[in-house]
Amino acid sequence: MKSTLEDVTFDDRGLVPAVVQDAQTRRVLMLAFMNAESLKRTLETGETWFWSRSRAQLWHKGETSGNTQRVVDVCLDCDGDALVVRVEPAGPACHTGQTSCFHNVIQAADESQQNAGDLGYVLSELHTRVETRKRERPQGSYTSYLFDQGLDKILKKVGEESSETIIAAKNEDRGALTKESCDLLYHLIVLLVERGVTLSNVCDELVRRRAEQS
Repeated sequence: MKSTLEDVTFDDRGLVPAVVQDAQTRRVLMLAFMNAESLKRTLETGETWFWSRSRAQLWHKGETSGNTQRVVDVCLDCDGDALVVRVEPAGPACHTGQTSCFHNVIQAADESQQNAGDLGYVLSELHTRVETRKRERPQGSYTSYLFDQGLDKILKKVGEESSETIIAAKNEDRGALTKESCDLLYHLIVLLVERGVTLSNVCDELVRRRAEQS
């Protein structure tokens, strides 16, 4: 169903919340607000424009940082009072340099210990940490070293860790296999980050394959 600007219900301040989502990964990047003018400019220019409530002015995402967002589509919710803007980002959405503004996990005091044993949580945390290392490149970091050396070095390490995992499995040493598997998973995540593949991409593919097999 197609909508127009006239279908948008702005609040008493003339604003509507806009959830910005990566069109490829479907990750939520940020929440901002639009007024009629910024929404019009977004649709006309194909890049995101918002209304800054703190500065009381229009702002073009990426105008100073270069981290623009090319608009794929803009969807209006059923009540007409909220937007989802799917984009192809040219860089991080957050002013901190994080890919998404939503990178602070809220949890109960004892939940972090509970999550520590959850494989999905641990892998997600590792992926986020590796992304940070690639962006910030702190000295003395092995992860930074791998990214500095480039794709061929990363591929070589994945190959080496794969071979060592196979050898550990052939020797029937469960402890060694566990450790080598961890090394392999780490280097595989480094490779995924280097090539711009998210864990969500991998999960989506697994879900697709499961659906085909059912």
